[in-house]
Formats: sequence, C-alpha cells, structure tokens
Amino acid sequence: MKRLTCFFRAVGDRLIRNARCNGRSIAVIIAVAFVFLVFKVNSYTEDVNKGLSDSLIRLHVVANSDSPEDQELKRVVRDRILEYIREETENSASIEQTKTVVSEKIPEITRIAKETVRDKGYDYDVETALGMYPFPTKAYGDIVLPAGNYQALKVVIGDGRGSNWWCVLFPPLCFVDVTHGTVPDMVKDDLREVLTDEEYSIIASAEDGNDIPIRIKFKIVELFQDSKIKLAGAFSKLFSLEG
Repeated sequence: MKRLTCFFRAVGDRLIRNARCNGRSIAVIIAVAFVFLVFKVNSYTEDVNKGLSDSLIRLHVVANSDSPEDQELKRVVRDRILEYIREETENSASIEQTKTVVSEKIPEITRIAKETVRDKGYDYDVETALGMYPFPTKAYGDIVLPAGNYQALKVVIGDGRGSNWWCVLFPPLCFVDVTHGTVPDMVKDDLREVLTDEEYSIIASAEDGNDIPIRIKFKIVELFQDSKIKLAGAFSKLFSLEG
C-alpha cells in the first residue's frame, strides 16, 4: 500500500516538473491525480469495511420465496433462532467468543430451523453457514451500516429466493427494540468498545444532517462497497452462464 502511494507521488512529481503547460501534459497530470485519488478513496473504504467486518457478526435469514406464507415462515424461523442464540451467547464478551459459540452451534441451529419448518407443515430444506457475505446498506434505528462484506451467520430456507432479514448478533443489536428509531445507549457503548472512533462516527452519524463530513465519508464508503458488490454479482452471473 505504501509503495503504491510513493509510486503515484513520484510519478506525479516528475510529470509536474517536466510539464510544459501543453494540453497533453496537463491531461496526463489530471489522469494520474484522478487515479491516485481513486486509489486513496478505495483504500479508505476497504479499511473501514474491514474494521466493521472484523468487529461485527450479522445474522442473515433468507426466505424460500416472497409469498406471504413463506415470509411468515421466515419470521418464525428467525425468532426461534434468535431465541436460541441469545441464550447461548448471553455471557459472550467479545466477537471471538460469539463467533466460537455460533460456529460450534451451527448443527443445532440448523436442526432448530428445520424442526420449525416441519412444525409449520413445510418440507423445505435449510442451509446454515458462517462466512463472509455481501450486505446492502442497512439501518438499525439510528445506527446505519454501509454496504460491504461482513461476517454473518446465513440461514437459507428452501430455494432462498425470498426477501432477506438482517440483524447484528454481536454487538447484540438483534436483541434490542429499535422500533422507536434509536439504539439503546448500552448497545452504543458496546459498539464504541469494538470499533475505532472513525468507524463508530461513520455508522452513528450517517443520518445526522448537521455532520456533513461524516455523511460524506459514509456515502463514499457506501458507494464504493455497493459498486464492488454489484460488480462481483455481475461477474458471478456472467461466469455461471458461460459454465
């Protein structure tokens, strides 16, 4: 990273020294400056996304379809999984502990989900995995997580073609009431403990109309990460069609 930064600076300095104010030299200087700017912005967004991903574990439940029945089933499965995970992670004080518990309990989580599906009269299969997955921008009360790749427990019911449901397992945003538009101070304190000041300010001030610099930073992270997710999805579809 530092070598690339030094390289771009060296190229820029040399072009400026040798420029004779003709159109071509100016165009090259502008192009190099633009590439350098994109590189720096991309580096910043990657650092923010990595920091958030390393500090959070999310839950992602995907319904079989968008039919009212399948969506209701998704909510029932979600509630049963949350009830179980809450009991198992009640004493977890770090992301490492929560991740270990969730990873060890995946067979039981899968069993609970499948049992719930059967109890509701369906024969859908359920797949459960802990990994890195792309997420869109998502608000939890007054906390907003930008688009990006996050660690998550993903539960897919049946064909997994229905609308998604997301929350944060650690810190435990899944288990607090944000219907009134604000996350409890206790949970915000937990977020402050696991995030840097920069990361916390981005997710906690994204909707603050008075904090223009933070809103700009959030939009930059959101734009770059969302574009990468969409580009990766497009390439994935392209190669799957070719295969």
